[in-house]
Amino acid sequence: MNISYNWLKDYVSFDVEPDKLSHILTFTGLEVEDFKQTEEIPGGLQGVVVGEVVECKPHPNSDHLHVTQVNIGTEENLQIVCGAPNVAEGQKVFLATIGCKLGVGTDDEFTIKKSKLRGVESFGMICAEDELGIGTDHEGIMVLKADAIPGTPAKEYLKLSSDSLLSIDLTPNRVDGASFIGVARDLSAYLKLNNAGGDMHIPQVNDFDNGVVDATKNDTDGAISLEVKDSTVVPRYMGVTLSNIKIGPSPEWMQKKLRSVGLRPINNVVDIANFVLQEVGQPLHTFDADKIKGNKVIVKLSKEGDKLVTLDGIERTLSSNDLVICDGEETPMCLAGVLGGLESGVSETTTSVFLESAYFHPVYIRKTSKHHTLKTEASFRYERGGDPSIIPYAAKRAVDLLKEYAGAKVVGKVQEFYPKEIERKQISINYKRIENFIGQRIGVDVIKNILTYLEFEFISSDDEGAVISVPTYRVDVERECDVVEEILRIYGYNNVNFPDKVRISINNTPSPDPEIVKTKACDLLASNGFMECMSNSLTKSAYYSNLTTYPEKNCVKIINPLSSELNVMRQTLLFNGLEAVEYNLKRRVNNMKFFEMGHVYSFNGGENRLDYSAYNEEPHLLMLITGKGSKYWRNDNPEANYFELKGYVELLFKRFGISLDSLKRENTPSDIYSDGIKYLNGKHTLVSIGKVKNTILDSMDIHQAVFAAEISWDLLLKIYSKEEVLFTEMPKFPEVKRDLALLIDDKVSYADLKNTAFGAEKKLLKQVKLFDVFTDSNKLPEGKKQYALSFILQDTEKTLTDKVVDKIMNKIMGAYKYKFGATLR
Repeated sequence: MNISYNWLKDYVSFDVEPDKLSHILTFTGLEVEDFKQTEEIPGGLQGVVVGEVVECKPHPNSDHLHVTQVNIGTEENLQIVCGAPNVAEGQKVFLATIGCKLGVGTDDEFTIKKSKLRGVESFGMICAEDELGIGTDHEGIMVLKADAIPGTPAKEYLKLSSDSLLSIDLTPNRVDGASFIGVARDLSAYLKLNNAGGDMHIPQVNDFDNGVVDATKNDTDGAISLEVKDSTVVPRYMGVTLSNIKIGPSPEWMQKKLRSVGLRPINNVVDIANFVLQEVGQPLHTFDADKIKGNKVIVKLSKEGDKLVTLDGIERTLSSNDLVICDGEETPMCLAGVLGGLESGVSETTTSVFLESAYFHPVYIRKTSKHHTLKTEASFRYERGGDPSIIPYAAKRAVDLLKEYAGAKVVGKVQEFYPKEIERKQISINYKRIENFIGQRIGVDVIKNILTYLEFEFISSDDEGAVISVPTYRVDVERECDVVEEILRIYGYNNVNFPDKVRISINNTPSPDPEIVKTKACDLLASNGFMECMSNSLTKSAYYSNLTTYPEKNCVKIINPLSSELNVMRQTLLFNGLEAVEYNLKRRVNNMKFFEMGHVYSFNGGENRLDYSAYNEEPHLLMLITGKGSKYWRNDNPEANYFELKGYVELLFKRFGISLDSLKRENTPSDIYSDGIKYLNGKHTLVSIGKVKNTILDSMDIHQAVFAAEISWDLLLKIYSKEEVLFTEMPKFPEVKRDLALLIDDKVSYADLKNTAFGAEKKLLKQVKLFDVFTDSNKLPEGKKQYALSFILQDTEKTLTDKVVDKIMNKIMGAYKYKFGATLR
């Protein structure tokens, strides 16, 4: 929202500089992102002065140029070569001197320099209207009145004003600040509280000529009739029919104000609607009344598949959620609250209009804006919730201006649909409790004054508290704590003093500290080349439509989704990660290592969606690799693979003292992974590691292998909290390594072999590693595979002898033969 410093003064009396004003507005909840000095004409025509042509002769080497001498109020005249056909001696003109910049801020910006034209030197330029940016005429130079004084700066002669433009970043709950009067209201309250002026000047409006009638009575008296199909979607709608319209330019003062906030003037009717929007914050729309078939306006939800060509020239296909303004034949003329239609818009031939001032349900406007990817000044305000009480004032203000500057006359009676009055919310407040919230005594009078300045009404009041009604422009004030916020933003948070004594409570820090563990994990992954992702918890239900691991029925559904792409909460981080892979692949980034810390959500309550105990939320960690993997000495450019990712997972778990070998293993879900293993702690899955199934990758337009690991972070913390790190002296005696190549049944796992080995030798066996797997069916008996294992033995008190080592290895081999029928190869 852009606010002109000069324009704001039309509505509130103040005498503070723009920089201080920006601080005041920011502290009252209207954050000023930036403010800058602006000129009515960019650059302020710096270096352009009034000149008098005291001599004008034909150029000796040209048949269309002239050599002039121009008096600009200095001792010496300037020689200017001019090609304008209308230049003549005795004229008063605008002269751009050397160093002056014209067309500031445009693509045509240029600097006046000393030049030589056809052999004659020129020390400036006599300017036309368009070159100065004050008109469009380029037929010749701009000739001033005879009483113009040479040397007078153009800015002073034209009485150009300077201004300051404040850019306010409105939070979604502060739509009341999306207007000059809204900003003036907060500023006025602040200034009045601080005895610094702040009187409000709200423009007075006249009542409608023929009064207002209920649209359902069909009492139009010649006006266009009105029918609203659904009062839930359209709680209030007012329509005014005006004739005798004369389309033309809007008054110069209005054009200047619109330009000051970045709006381009179009014509008097459109400019007045835009002016009232900026002034009051209420969007208006004007229809060409002669194009409204059946002399009737119908407001309703569109039929699925209806077509409408909007003002931007695009034909749009409407949905059943789009609110539209139709003519008497129910043909859409406008996307209500978003954008007008091309066919029904005001044009140069318009002689009568239908003026709309309405309050639409914010959800429907937001859905339409999202569906058609349209962001307009109107939709910005409507979708945040407007002020239903301002509807008549905005219409009256527009009608008064249309009468004055377009010659309009009101036809018949104003039609209004308002079946149920939108009442102001009532809140009970307690003065002592409010001061406890604030943290200091500010006085009952201060509380009452602030609320009165902000247009809250006191219904009843006593020494302890009051019942107040909330103005309809504050859509977010519903509780006493909201009222405290209103008081504090005007009183000033910086005026709340810190107490001499601060009381704090000390809580035990959980062990391990989840934030510290998370930071360590992120640092470890980042140091190993992983990039962190952050994605939306909302996703599309289509991802889960054919899954059994994450069935669609277990999705947490959004009641009012913004789109079908964001209609459920995610059950897994996997699809968010794959979206990131897809995005990067389409931009030719083929090698990726991603991780994301985020929450996943599920519902296990059957049909009873109101059973809140059935909803579950938990944090997960996702790791993804794809493309070329990490280089190592045996392979300079390997493909990413399952074992590389498993190595990173083991490294992460090792960092927190967790061994995967101590966990139960199962195959990964076949609807998610084509190959892989999941590790369980009891019955709960700690981590699933595997190659993502090709059908999932194909559905997301990913055509290279992706390997993923998803970790239950709460379960990791639970296991980590039980791990004790013990420190002992490093052994003085060497370790001994032995290898075995075993032929075993293909159903025997490495975990079975490892556990059996430690069962056979509990004291001296320190480590068992699997370093090779051989499964060639042509070289091995059917149903068999070969595992190559290494064993580390060590005694902390003496050096192991071959005799002792051989005895231990024979014992382990004997256990393998007995339990698994293993043989040596």
